[in-house]
Amino acid sequence: MSKMLNRVLLATALTLATAATPIAVSAKVPTVGGAPMYPTKNIVENAVNSKDHTTLVAAVKAAGLVETLSGPGPFTVFAPTNAAFAKLPAGTVDTLVMPENKATLTGILTYHVVAGRMTAKDIAKAIKTGGGKATLTTVNGEPLTASMMGKQIMLTDAKGGMSHVTQGDVLQSNGVIHVIDTVLMP
Repeated sequence: MSKMLNRVLLATALTLATAATPIAVSAKVPTVGGAPMYPTKNIVENAVNSKDHTTLVAAVKAAGLVETLSGPGPFTVFAPTNAAFAKLPAGTVDTLVMPENKATLTGILTYHVVAGRMTAKDIAKAIKTGGGKATLTTVNGEPLTASMMGKQIMLTDAKGGMSHVTQGDVLQSNGVIHVIDTVLMP
């Protein structure tokens, strides 16, 4: 009888441990714009749920980059928030999403993407190795400079504009997203 009781107790313990696992895993899923960012979903599947990235998602759709950013990658995306786009001169976003400006919009958006998966730790290591600066080559071919401002990663674009990573390491199935506070310009 004690062997049977031990088996029942072991089975109960395993059932409880298995049932608790999804709760523990879901607690580690980061949120961006109030939405969970599941590491099993790709960049586009997650981004469309962030209420802080509706402008970016609309721009990605207008540029025809949905399929690319849904692909296998991996990609490192520096994702400007709606507030970052709001810093641009009035009318800029409306003008950029017009079909006749698709090439310009695509150039700006691909300036926010680096081929490969670079976590914040990888970027910080590259900055340290580079003596305080790291040059990242974006998908559009233009360089982006990364440096540290205290413990925060700072990006300097080709025009001298600066953006800060406000939330890093949002892991995706096809890369990683780092949320930034300013739109980068090639």
